[in-house]
Amino acid sequence: MHVTGFTFIRNAVKFDYPVVEAIQSILPICDDFIVAVGNSEDDTLSLIKTIVSPKIKIIETTWDESLRKGGSVLAVETDKAFRAISDKADWCFYIQGDEVVHEKYLDTILQSMLRWKNSPEVDGLLFKYLHFYGSYDYVATSSGWYKNEIRVIRNNKNIYSYRDAQGFRKDNNKRLKVKPIDAYIFHYGWVKPPLNMQLKQLTFQKLWHSNDWVDKNVVKTDEFDYSGIDRLELFDESHPELMKERIQRLNWVFTHDISKNKINLKERVKDWMWRYLGINTNYRNYKILK
Repeated sequence: MHVTGFTFIRNAVKFDYPVVEAIQSILPICDDFIVAVGNSEDDTLSLIKTIVSPKIKIIETTWDESLRKGGSVLAVETDKAFRAISDKADWCFYIQGDEVVHEKYLDTILQSMLRWKNSPEVDGLLFKYLHFYGSYDYVATSSGWYKNEIRVIRNNKNIYSYRDAQGFRKDNNKRLKVKPIDAYIFHYGWVKPPLNMQLKQLTFQKLWHSNDWVDKNVVKTDEFDYSGIDRLELFDESHPELMKERIQRLNWVFTHDISKNKINLKERVKDWMWRYLGINTNYRNYKILK
């Protein structure tokens, strides 16, 4: 079995992305790895080159900043990396620049790929998600945060990145058929120094909206205000080993009183259905195979 990892990245230094940790977290179970490095305003290319591994292949890309509908440029960049994967790969492991896999899940992922390798009806593998927010001590749990997403796909070039690169589709908008696995993606996109987070908000809104919209709707401030979150839970387990140095460098303080979580009736019903019936009422960009 041959596994190729792939990702895209741009301005990783400027926005403080843990992209090196992301790549290194799945590198042990990948035979090779494609990194699409976009035209950056910082030393992102040099940063990726610090990963000492013969598995890494870098392709340099230029982002089309005119693609502002629904963040579609992110899907275009994902597809550039995916298309660069050779035909010898059986599975393709996608990881975004703010996602890290805990080492304790690597064997589960590898065994799942082996198990379904010769089952062509399985388009991909579905992961669980932990969305960290504000600091590495809290996880966002309201229904607006997606609970699952596809991160391993078959090397079928009829598959393509969908919308803003959160998931995948194939053959003219068909949802992928997937098998859920007992492994989590640790999503750190909302854990950044407040200055970097505000800068990211301003820049990334321009991937979805016009400059006029951004000027009218993005709060003008130097630092992002993390206090407006509705619902968090404390995280008392371990982070990936690769993240420990970054966590020790944390240089801002964020606290949240979980007793003051805001949970309306709709949220309570959704939460009950998920916790006790296993029913996910959120939008799902995939079909689960039984």
